[in-house]
Amino acid sequence: MTVKDKNQLTPEQYRVCWQRGTEPPFTGAFLHHNELGQYTCLCCGNPLFESDTKFDAGCGWPSFSQSIEGSIRYLEDNSHGMHRTEVRCAQCDSHLGHVFPDGPAPTGDRYCINSVALEFDPKA
Repeated sequence: MTVKDKNQLTPEQYRVCWQRGTEPPFTGAFLHHNELGQYTCLCCGNPLFESDTKFDAGCGWPSFSQSIEGSIRYLEDNSHGMHRTEVRCAQCDSHLGHVFPDGPAPTGDRYCINSVALEFDPKA
């Protein structure tokens, strides 16, 4: 597995993926992206989300109702005075965003993901 390091990422990509940052809401390239395919980890290429699980949550970040099984690592996040569940790539451990229990049926999950942490594969 090859993982992109600081020299292969923009400063914003590095800040979000390796320093647990968050891109500003309503600015991400994949927010209104609706092509068919698969969203993968920017840093290692691990498949994370199928496009048919993407939905508009109105939160300002790309949202997904379900991840690809085994693709995500979950960590408790109590930063900024909030209790959240952080999601990271299970393969390279880069920060992706957070998951919340307020998504659509059948999962009830809303994966709120930073666009800069993703790449898109239209062939998948």
